Amino acid sequence: VQLQASGGGLVQPGGSLRLSCAASGFTLDDYAIGWFRQAPGKEREGVSCISSDGSTYSVPSVKDRFTISRDNAKNTVYLQMNSLKPEDTAVYYCAAGVHSIATMIAALRTADFDSWGQGTLVTVSS
Repeated sequence: VQLQASGGGLVQPGGSLRLSCAASGFTLDDYAIGWFRQAPGKEREGVSCISSDGSTYSVPSVKDRFTISRDNAKNTVYLQMNSLKPEDTAVYYCAAGVHSIATMIAALRTADFDSWGQGTLVTVSS
């Protein structure tokens, strides 16, 4: 079971990036997927999550700018990030867990996901 996050890079404030979370060894559509980030010197925080049936949630600080989606045919979950700000700079991770819609949001807050991928660095700077 492996998750691989990719798509990070350097972008100017106001720019966009799309992160991908690809799975191997299991089928992503059976799982809830969460995106997390950890900025230098800060604790990891949950950003967005998507349930196995496509219900989504994003934290208030990003909900008008970030969109999480899944392509089950490609076994991949995406995080489209628009209007990026310097405070979005962080290593972004994706994780998979068996959660209902009811427990998924709580799991995002507590990072209660079972399988984690390596992170991808997003730097927002001019």
